[in-house]
Amino acid sequence: MLTQIINGQILTPQGWLKDGSVLISDGKILEVTNSDLAVIGAKVVDAKGMYIIPGFVAMNVHGGGGHDFKECTEEAFHSAIAAHMKHGATTIFPTLSSSPKELICKAVSICEKLMAEKDGPVLGLHVEGPYLNAKMAGSLYDVKDPDKEEYMSILESTNCIKRWDASPELPGAHDFARYLRSKGILAAITHTEAEFGDIKEAYAAGFTHAAQFYNAMPGFHKRREYKYEGTVESVFLMDDMTVEVIADGKHLPSTILRLVYKLKGVERTCLVTDALSYAASDVKPAEDSRIIIEDGVCKLADHSSLAGSIATMDVLVRTMVQKANIPLADAVRMASETPARLMGVSDRTGTLQRGKDADIIIMDRNLAVRAVWSMGNLVPAANTLF
Repeated sequence: MLTQIINGQILTPQGWLKDGSVLISDGKILEVTNSDLAVIGAKVVDAKGMYIIPGFVAMNVHGGGGHDFKECTEEAFHSAIAAHMKHGATTIFPTLSSSPKELICKAVSICEKLMAEKDGPVLGLHVEGPYLNAKMAGSLYDVKDPDKEEYMSILESTNCIKRWDASPELPGAHDFARYLRSKGILAAITHTEAEFGDIKEAYAAGFTHAAQFYNAMPGFHKRREYKYEGTVESVFLMDDMTVEVIADGKHLPSTILRLVYKLKGVERTCLVTDALSYAASDVKPAEDSRIIIEDGVCKLADHSSLAGSIATMDVLVRTMVQKANIPLADAVRMASETPARLMGVSDRTGTLQRGKDADIIIMDRNLAVRAVWSMGNLVPAANTLF
C-alpha cells in the first residue's frame, strides 16, 4: 500500500523541507518530494505542520518495559523493544551488560532470530564487557581481562554482534580491538581509567568510539603535586574518535552536553539512553535491590554512582533542544544519522531518503512523539495523531 505523509516540516540531509511529502511503499521510502499534492491511490497522512524526522537508532540500551535484555528470553527482548519503539526507536541494537560466555551466546541466539524476522527493528547485538576495569565497573560485576579464546570462539560463530565495549588499559585489550576491527565490529572504550597515552594507543589499535562519554571515566585530575589529563580530555584530543552521551538531563548537565556538541560536532556525537528495564515502564526496583530510582535516574542504593537511565530516545532529543539549546535538526541527526553510520546501517536507515527503510517519526512542537513508522509499519501504541 502507498502512504503519503504531507503538511509537515521534513528533515532531509539537505535541511528542513517545508510543505513537501514523504511517500512510503513496501516498507521503503519511495520518494521525498517538495510537493504535497495528493498522489492518486495513496493513503494520505496529514502531519498538521509538525516535524517529520527519521526514526531513532538506539545503540546503547539495556532494556525497557520492565524487562532487561540480560534476561535472555524472547519475551524480554520483544517487550523491551516494543517499549522503546513507542518512543521512536525504529532501529535497535540490544545491549547485553557484563555477562559470562554462556549468556552472551544465548543473547546471540535470540538476536539472530529477531534479525531474521521480517521488518524487525533489531539489526544487531551490542555487548558491554565483561572485559572491564574492576575499579571503574560501578554496578557491573563478573568483570575480567580480555579472553582471546573466549571472544574468538563467540565471534567466529556469529555475525550478529555489531559493537563490543571494553576497558582499553586491560592486558590484551589492544589485540581484542584489532580483532574486532578485522571483523568490522565497532570497538568502544568504557569503564576506564585511561589517560592520553593509553587512549592514543587504544585508538591506533581500533578503539574508535567512547561509550557513555564522561561517565565511568575520569577527567582532569591530580596525583600529588602534578596534574594529568583524564580519559575525557584525551578523547577530545583524538579528533576522529566518536563519542556518545546519555542525554537524559541527569547523567550530564546541559553545559557539558553543549561542550561535547561544540567540540565533537554532530558527525562524531551520538545520543544514547543507556536505559535499564525501568524505562517506559511502571515497574520499580525491589526494596532489596542494589538500584534505586531517584530524581528520574537509576542510582546505586548507596548513592556512590549512577547506574543507568530510565530515558527513551525522544527524551534525549528534547533534552538537547530544550535544555542544551541545540538546534532540533542537529539533535535528531545525533539520534539517527550518526549512530546509523557508526553501527554500519546508514545504507538502510538514519535519514529520510529514497530507497531507505521507511523509519519515520512525527513529533509535535513540544517534541512529543505523535506517530512512528518502522519499516513502513505504523507502530499502533505510538500513534496519537490519527
